[in-house]
Amino acid sequence: MSNWHLFRGNLDGHPTEPHDRIEELPNPPRWRPAGEAKIDRQARRAKAFQATAEQVEMVNAALYLRRPLLVTGKPGTGKTSLAYAVAEELKLGEVLYWPITTRTTLKDGLYGYDAIARLQDTKLDQPVTDGEGKNNGDRGNLSQIGRYITLGPLGTALLPHKRPRLLLIDEIDKSDLDLPNDLLHAFEEGAFQIPELKRISQQQSKVIVQTADGQTALIKHGEVCCRQFPLVILTSNGERDFPAPFLRRCLRLEIPEPGKDELRRIAIAHLGEESAEIAEEIINQFLDKRNSAELATDQLLNAIYLVMRSNPSEGDRDGLIDRLLQPLGGPGQ
Repeated sequence: MSNWHLFRGNLDGHPTEPHDRIEELPNPPRWRPAGEAKIDRQARRAKAFQATAEQVEMVNAALYLRRPLLVTGKPGTGKTSLAYAVAEELKLGEVLYWPITTRTTLKDGLYGYDAIARLQDTKLDQPVTDGEGKNNGDRGNLSQIGRYITLGPLGTALLPHKRPRLLLIDEIDKSDLDLPNDLLHAFEEGAFQIPELKRISQQQSKVIVQTADGQTALIKHGEVCCRQFPLVILTSNGERDFPAPFLRRCLRLEIPEPGKDELRRIAIAHLGEESAEIAEEIINQFLDKRNSAELATDQLLNAIYLVMRSNPSEGDRDGLIDRLLQPLGGPGQ
């Protein structure tokens, strides 16, 4: 059995005794950091991204025109990595990430209000604290409602930042039929209201709320209005069409599947120059399979990384690569 198999099971018919070989596990791939290593994930993704001339042109057009950029392409073509590369190069701060599902509503992106927690605190007659954690003696006063409000990714992007924030709305094509049109007003106006704060009296009109990136923000009169329109990048796997009013307000970019030269550059960017020889062989197998089945680039990176780290025999290598490059579509997939 190969030495890279830390888990050996009982393939020889006998149970394997517990052992400490897990300590031999090498460092994870660069795209799978954990713990403190996650802090610079954005920088690493940006560095590894290989932008094309068309992508550069359309990002700049979106910046100048203050329009959302709808990026379409198959899974693994680099749609989300484009957003991280732009945010890193232009020093736009942490990407505000908003993943979309069939249940996502506009309000989910704008803000959340935890009415249940507020009701529980009121019933328990809990003293509330100010922004520094000091007891201010206020029990359930309306001025403390901000403790129960958290701005979503879109709401945080629309705060009056000195520099535009980058909002990544991921897989917008998974939304229900109403969400794209619901987004239009926020995109056009760059502002929204929080009804729970609008009801507060004039004397208590300034409220501190939480933000999607773990910070706080001061909201006046229950209104949020941007100083700079955020750069909004929406990704789509092309699984549905969008209404004309929505498309009219977006710039559109189609990212094709990367070719051989681009795949080689991507592999080297992620895995270093030492991966070039192994990558060449696996890229050819990847492209052969992709001609008849849907595959993602990260599957290719997984295969190259594992072959480099495990150094399997030739027969084992082919079987391993074949299992890692399974089609993304079809029965049972």
